[in-house]
Amino acid sequence: MLACTRDYTPQTGDLVFQDLDCGDLCTAIEKVTTGVDGTNLSHVGIVSLEHDTTFIYEAIGPGVIRTPFETFKKRSSDRKGNPKVLAGRLKVAYRIYIPEAINVCKSLMNKPYDDGFDLQNERYYCSELVYFAFNDASGKHLFTLNSMTFKDPDTGKTFPAWEDYYKKLGLPIPEGKPGLNPGSISRSPIIDIVYRYYP
Repeated sequence: MLACTRDYTPQTGDLVFQDLDCGDLCTAIEKVTTGVDGTNLSHVGIVSLEHDTTFIYEAIGPGVIRTPFETFKKRSSDRKGNPKVLAGRLKVAYRIYIPEAINVCKSLMNKPYDDGFDLQNERYYCSELVYFAFNDASGKHLFTLNSMTFKDPDTGKTFPAWEDYYKKLGLPIPEGKPGLNPGSISRSPIIDIVYRYYP
C-alpha cells in the first residue's frame, strides 16, 4: 500500500521509479514484473542532493549517468501531464548505508549500459546499479535477486520483442538467470513508497 505524503521533498538515497514509454520492451518488462500496488514500472534511479540540486544516479542508454531530477521527471507523463514517477524511501534501519551507496554510484559513473542484463560483467542496467550500490556493513546486498524471465505469462513463450533484441545483440536470452527489476525493488520490504506524481 502506498504511504504517500502530501508533498515530496527528495532525500539523498531515495529511489525513484518510473513508468517509461519505451515500446514493446518496456511493456514486456512490466508484464512479467508487477510494481507496488500493481503499478507499471520499468526504470529506477537513486536520488542524491548535491550543491542545492537534486540529481538522480541511473543506468540508462548512455550508461551510468547523473541526471537532474527535473529532467528525469519529464521523460514520461500521463494524459494529464503528471510525471509517471513514484518515490520510495529506505526504512530508518537501512538509511545508514546510503552514503556508501552514493559513493558506489559516483565510482561507477560513465560505466557502459548493460544491454545484456548480465550481473557478471562491468556494465550496469538500472536495477543492477541499485543492487550493487546498496550493501550492509558485511557487504551483503540489501535487495534480493530473482530468476529473470523473458516469457509472456499468458503464452509461456518468449516475447518476440526480446527474441529480436537478443538476436541483434548476438547473445542468448538469459532466461532463469539471476537479476532484478524496478517492480521487484518497489515491493521490497525495506522501503516505503512515500510519493507518487500520477494517479
